[in-house]
Formats: sequence, structure tokens, C-alpha cells
Amino acid sequence: MSAMVVDVHSHFWRYPEHFSDDFRSQARRARGDQEVDLTVRWEEYHASATACHKTVVFGGKARRAGLWVPDHAIRAYADEHPGQLIPFLSLDPTQPGWRDEMEEGHRNLRMRGIKLMPMYAGFDPGSAELDDLWSYAARHALPVLLHTGTTFISQAPLDCTLPRLLDRVAMRFPEVYMILAHLGHPYEGDCVATIRKHPNLYADVSALHYRPFQLYHSLMLVQEYGVWNKLLFGSDYPFTTVDASIAGMRALNNMLEGTALPRLNMEKMEAMLQRETTALLGLE
Repeated sequence: MSAMVVDVHSHFWRYPEHFSDDFRSQARRARGDQEVDLTVRWEEYHASATACHKTVVFGGKARRAGLWVPDHAIRAYADEHPGQLIPFLSLDPTQPGWRDEMEEGHRNLRMRGIKLMPMYAGFDPGSAELDDLWSYAARHALPVLLHTGTTFISQAPLDCTLPRLLDRVAMRFPEVYMILAHLGHPYEGDCVATIRKHPNLYADVSALHYRPFQLYHSLMLVQEYGVWNKLLFGSDYPFTTVDASIAGMRALNNMLEGTALPRLNMEKMEAMLQRETTALLGLE
């Protein structure tokens, strides 16, 4: 691969310190019968991201679900690996003081974007109560990455995770770059319909390759609607790695041997893997 990969979706946290006991217990369902080690280790990440040039990193704040990673921990992690990590602040707008945390994370900690977890925290990202957040992101050109799609947390309401909820946000704040994480799975149709109609809306493909048949169908939906150009690469480390994600996606057409099923366009997949995401999102 001639160009380098940008991983737009990776986590840092101290496990189990930043999680409630309940979250840790429920996380055993994250990958079906395979228990995931959620410990973040830079050496492990770096060794399994051999083609990776830059990585967006964030923690997460969702009091309802039992996850709270202070932004200063992300800033410190990014400072340990200068030039490689791009830190995003996290917000839980159901909690008091979130506006102060937004200013602190952006102005003092020099975070480059915002991560939201609407379902985990239990809020509608399209609510007018969040207009201050979207206005701030618009004024300061901060891209916003949101978890969309499924979860393993019982108390996280699915009504808050539907990709279409970002449609009305994009109509009110069209200048804000948004990344809908995980292609909205299993609501990929919702996600494709939403990103297709708004120029500054994108989706990432993180944490999908280990469900290969579902991912094949999802990317075929992307292909048939002509929105390969709206996809960004992401890993979702520590749930999986950059190298495993890329290898898994490149192997998807192998399942189709001996069938008349349509093939994924590998040139467009490679263009997605090599997308100049930092320039696209203003993160250079």
C-alpha cells in the first residue's frame, strides 16, 4: 500500500479504573462468545497498525452506562506519542457542567474534535437542548464522531442511536463534519440514507470485519447507493486492530467464490483505506 492509513476511531482508557462493575460485566457480550480484553496498550496497538500513519483517539463519557474517561487522560496519552495521535474530547450532555468541559477540552487541552455516545449516555443528539454543542463545533471547526448502532449495554436506549437522528442536526448545522461510527450497524440503511444527503456527513467502518457476512451486505448497500466516498476507515481498538480490520475487509469477496453474487469494488475499498481523512476533516 503506497499511502498510509488514518484510523479515525480508537480508544484510550484505563481498564478497569474508568468503568463501572456493571459495564465490565455486560461487556462480555461485546463479541458474542469471545471475551474481549479491553486493556489499552500502545505497544500492542502500534504493532498491529503497520500501515497506520495517524490515529484519532478518545475515551468516552456516559454516566448512564458506567464509562467515564477524563479528557486530561486522553491529552496525556496523545502527548506520549506526538505526531501520531489526534485527541478528541468526550461529552455527556446529560450531566451538569458539560459546556465547561467542552471549553476546557478544546481551549486548554487542545483537543481536535468531539466524541459523543448518545445511546450509552441516553440522549437524543438531535434535541434542541444540544444546539450549544453543535454551534460550538461549527464555530471552532470541530468534527464530531458519534456512536451509532448496536450495543451490549442493557440500559442504553436504542432510540438514541439511530443514524437518522443526525439528519435534522445536519439540516440545522450543515457546516459541522460528523462521523457516524460503525456504519450505524445494524441500521446501515439508515446510515447510508443519512450520509448520502449531507455533504459533511461520513460513516466509519470500525469494528465490523468480524461479522463478515453482515459487512459484505453493508458495503454492498454502500456500493449500490454510490457512497463509497463517504466512508472512513477506523478500527475501534481495543475491540479489534487496524491490521485485522484491513485484512478482514480485503478478504470479503473470498466468501463469494462459486456464486453469482456481486463483488465489492476493491478499488473503491482501497481508496477508502487510503483516504486523506485528516485533511478532509481539517485535522492536519
